[in-house]
Amino acid sequence: MGRIRRLRPSDEEGAALLRTLHSALGDRVDERLALLAGQLTSPDPVDRCNAAWMSAVLFRGWRGDHSGVVRLLGAQLGTEEDRLRDAAVSVLAELFALAAPAADDLHALVATRPDLWTHRWERCPPTLGGPLKALARSGDHRAVPVLAQLLAGPAAPVGLGLEVAHLGRAAIPLAPALRHRLGRIPLASPSAARLAAPLLTAVRATGDADAVPELLRLLSDTPGGARARDAVVGQVIETLTDLGAAAQARPLLRRLLDTRHAAVAAGALWSADGDVSAVLPVLVRELTRADPVARQHAVRALGSMGPAARAALPGLRGLARSGPAHERVPAACALWRVTADAGLVRPVLRAAWAEAPHTRVPVARCLLMMGPAAAPLRGLLTSELAAGHRHLTGGEGAYGSHDIPADEELVRLCREVLAAL
Repeated sequence: MGRIRRLRPSDEEGAALLRTLHSALGDRVDERLALLAGQLTSPDPVDRCNAAWMSAVLFRGWRGDHSGVVRLLGAQLGTEEDRLRDAAVSVLAELFALAAPAADDLHALVATRPDLWTHRWERCPPTLGGPLKALARSGDHRAVPVLAQLLAGPAAPVGLGLEVAHLGRAAIPLAPALRHRLGRIPLASPSAARLAAPLLTAVRATGDADAVPELLRLLSDTPGGARARDAVVGQVIETLTDLGAAAQARPLLRRLLDTRHAAVAAGALWSADGDVSAVLPVLVRELTRADPVARQHAVRALGSMGPAARAALPGLRGLARSGPAHERVPAACALWRVTADAGLVRPVLRAAWAEAPHTRVPVARCLLMMGPAAAPLRGLLTSELAAGHRHLTGGEGAYGSHDIPADEELVRLCREVLAAL
């Protein structure tokens, strides 16, 4: 420490020594947070900028009460140093709901700097600016009026709908503008699917049943448009199902039963009619497809059918016994819903939990659905909650824009399952 004190942390050697110290402290998260707090209150903006990037490494690797450091990151947003402000914004945007302690500072920046609402790359359409993205991802309703202005403009930023979805029901005031955008997508354009996908995500998040006509338009047989929209057909059908409107698309769904969208169409028809004879043969067939996406849709639909899907048990058992963990887990969950036989399901879930940490969120969801039958796997959940390390982020230095919220959801689900037990 004496050597660090003699150096300026903003010097290359001083910054390197601080990174080494953070690494050496490892799982001593409280001490690392205290160190970051000191760095983020340094009078030198370069010191604070280095601390922002070091905080990102800690957040990705370790769970804990990060709210104090998050507030200090928010305090950097009022600086006139662009590099420091941009670093703090970048880190906060990665935190999603964990950025809430900095929401007031994010809102202040968004309110005073309209020039930061969007970001333009050379020869590319605009994207959502970092401060507004971080505010929306934190779930703060104050992002809604600005998002409404952007939606009303001539060119809404690409991917805006994906960020709207993080606002949940707070985004309901945006529903009319989202519908309008969805209805203006040129159906035959090569970019139709790219434009529609984020908007569909937002429509599902807002639960906007008035968007059904726009959704049906995306499924229509407009000349020249089918191929352009093919990539989002499954998402459109799932949105209709979520909105309880699949029955309004019956003729279109039946025409899709002989296409690559057969499984998701059959699942929607089941939700609309409950007609086993119409959908079960299609779903059993889709379980044998080489296309893993089709198999996943079939597994999900069969699970929703419950005991009515018993004819599919051989196929579901086969998928639960072999293949990659991300396919075995949904098959096991579908088996539970069809048979309620925990003896079939628990070994699959236990093995996947140990083998593939990225399956732990769906495993935890399945355990929550199983209720008391999940009790023998209680140890997995208690061990997860006792661990300080984030298993879904790849550790310190790894990066994935949605890794931290996925890990936070895992923690929440583990607590919920244990509470239910």
